[in-house]
Amino acid sequence: MIKLCHITTVHPSFDVRIFHKECKTLAKSGYYVYLIVQHHKEEVIDGVHILPLPKVGSRLERVIKQPWRALRLALKTNSSIYHLHDPELIPIGLILKLLGKRVIFDSHEDVPLQLLSKPYLNRFALRMLSQVFSIFEKYSCRYFDGIVCATPSITEKFLKINPNSVNVNNYPLLEESKFLYHNYNENKMNEICYIGGISQIRGINELIKALEFVDNVRLNLAGNFESAELEKRIKGMKGWKKVNYYGFVGRENVYEIMARSKAGVVIFSPLPNHINSQPNKMFEYMSAGLPVITSNFPLWREIVERDNCGICVDPLNPKEIADAIRYIIAHPEEAKKMGDNGRRAVLEKYNWEKESEKLLDLYKELLKGEIKT
Repeated sequence: MIKLCHITTVHPSFDVRIFHKECKTLAKSGYYVYLIVQHHKEEVIDGVHILPLPKVGSRLERVIKQPWRALRLALKTNSSIYHLHDPELIPIGLILKLLGKRVIFDSHEDVPLQLLSKPYLNRFALRMLSQVFSIFEKYSCRYFDGIVCATPSITEKFLKINPNSVNVNNYPLLEESKFLYHNYNENKMNEICYIGGISQIRGINELIKALEFVDNVRLNLAGNFESAELEKRIKGMKGWKKVNYYGFVGRENVYEIMARSKAGVVIFSPLPNHINSQPNKMFEYMSAGLPVITSNFPLWREIVERDNCGICVDPLNPKEIADAIRYIIAHPEEAKKMGDNGRRAVLEKYNWEKESEKLLDLYKELLKGEIKT
């Protein structure tokens, strides 16, 4: 059996893209799949052999020590392909290439653009760091055997660096989509939802402000706040009294929250890394049959308008967000059509089962000499 090794030092054990989508898909396709990840013990789950890394106490330790721990574990697997999921693993990817191994880098984000929005450095330092990483990325990734890219814009960038770059979008799993839709509640209260990381750049301030302009509507909010300071400030806003806050929740609770909501909200701020990104959460809302209220970025607007599945708004304008919420609540029949349109689009094209074929094709191409037909 051909062995494959996926490595992450950043993501949780059961990250949806890495574990539930990529690793499980490869395991179901007949490969022996290792996943090196921070975890409490070695075990096999859903056909994926988890090799645990220890938990780390700081970002510095994660960046400096974890990649080398991961490399030692990876070499012991003697895998045919090593698939790296984090930018800080690029150096060990180069070492693996020097050792004659096949390496895939999975670019989940456009890191140089993402760095520009980090809050912990000043603007000049961020620009310098972004430029330095961009040069390092261009130099390093041309040596890898393949690049898996999570969005079309990332793919466009990497095709100039490495011609064997493939766009594998992070679309929803159909099995989850079916569960979400079966739980759909026709008798809903006037509630909308946002589920995910809660931060300033993901529009939490504008969303809570928008609640001040709508009557008899509550927000189902689930996820962790980026900081205690942000949490304190947001909870002090006037609109907070209209929030049902759940904190971080598991997948089953996510389904329940979506099932009781009349719309899903994704109003990220217009930062460089957001404007050209794929709104993964939007596709999850669509798979649940929810109309979406999203930022009016060109890529997002194209999807929403083409499939008539929601309303696009200026993410920095709370009154415009409030208008969209009011419209969804006041027009239940049209909202239902939008939700049905979005779900149909997921079933027909925006789903992992179709998208995963591109990942499998890349592996088959790289393993031509080893796969027996």
